[in-house]
Amino acid sequence: MLTSICGINWGDEGKGRMVDLLSLDYDVVCRYQGGNNAGHTVINERGKFVLNLLPSGILRENVVNVLGPGMVVDIRHLSEEAGRLRSQGINISPENLKISDRAVITMPYHVLMDCLEEERLGDKKFGSTRRGIAPVYADKYMKKVFRMGELLHPERLYARVNDILEWKNLTVAGGYGHAPVVAEEIIAYFKEYGEPLKEYICDTGLYLNEANRAGKNIMFEAQLGALRDIDFGICPYTSSSSTIAAYAPIGAGVPNLKLDRSIGIMKAYSTCVGEGPFTAEYFGEPAEKLRAAGGEYGAATGRPRRVGPFDVVASRYGIRCQGADEIALTKLDVLSGYEELEICTAYELDGKTVTEFPFPDALDRCKPVFEKIKGWNCDISKCRKPSDLPAEALAYIRYIEKACACKITYVSVGAEREAYVKMD
Repeated sequence: MLTSICGINWGDEGKGRMVDLLSLDYDVVCRYQGGNNAGHTVINERGKFVLNLLPSGILRENVVNVLGPGMVVDIRHLSEEAGRLRSQGINISPENLKISDRAVITMPYHVLMDCLEEERLGDKKFGSTRRGIAPVYADKYMKKVFRMGELLHPERLYARVNDILEWKNLTVAGGYGHAPVVAEEIIAYFKEYGEPLKEYICDTGLYLNEANRAGKNIMFEAQLGALRDIDFGICPYTSSSSTIAAYAPIGAGVPNLKLDRSIGIMKAYSTCVGEGPFTAEYFGEPAEKLRAAGGEYGAATGRPRRVGPFDVVASRYGIRCQGADEIALTKLDVLSGYEELEICTAYELDGKTVTEFPFPDALDRCKPVFEKIKGWNCDISKCRKPSDLPAEALAYIRYIEKACACKITYVSVGAEREAYVKMD
């Protein structure tokens, strides 16, 4: 079984929480795109864990975790993240973590360039996480990057540094006017953070193909959501990689394999970190109430998330982009303090009502069209089956299911691993 766990909206939908739950039935969990520019927060019986680069399957002892060739890996961040998890009692070894030799290394100068460009843009900034993601993906397609496999051939790797830096400093020093990047510092960086990772690096495509032939269940874990995809998202306020489920086998290193199942993750309300259009956004007291109830602060950056009611238009588009067969609806419990709930069912664009997600340039002119539905205003965190849920909560779930035309299979009612309802 090859399954993708993918975000339907702007990211931060609770994918890590669902991967942690569903990985019980999987042998391998693989990240296939992005870097450390987003985070998954997982709470289980072992504690609270914040993951940026490592797949959420790392929290299960019998799961092998893979960083695929579609990823960009900040080796310093990976070292620090692994160290933090080890201090919390999590085993990380070459037996349960495999890093693609084709994955690209995010360099310190990529982080520097990300910050310099956001500062240059000023009020027109993209809302970058300043983790170097756009610059490293840009360099990847310029074919001027270092890959993880090169750490296994240090003499050839170090010989390339001067050529890369001669080109890179045309921008860092010549364009931004910053002090040039120094070769000795880059080589020292590789030695300090790259050397300890050598035994983890391998051909993950070969490993995954062999695992598939052996009948292993493989889960592909996405970062961010459909609306942050470089091709299908709200460009330019997107990530720089493909967050789409169809890309999962490619980014994992097994383009010859096909998905059997795509599970889309979406919150029971809307959240968004960073800049860009967000049609259903709440402001003022309604936003503060929802943000506080949901603890809506970015796992990677700590930034307050923008919040709003559930957006049918954006979600239906995201489901189509992800080819989702079923949905896991997260954080339904957060809405328990409301007598009445709003749902964004359409947009008003230039005086017309639209129900299909428009081209990004038109989103700034869109206004939300809300419908109201009765809330349940009671604690649902102990519910474990549909019959435990109040009628109003069930009605809310069924409303979303019908409006989005996709079956809701799982509903989380708390952050803990066991706090969910499997729907009939």
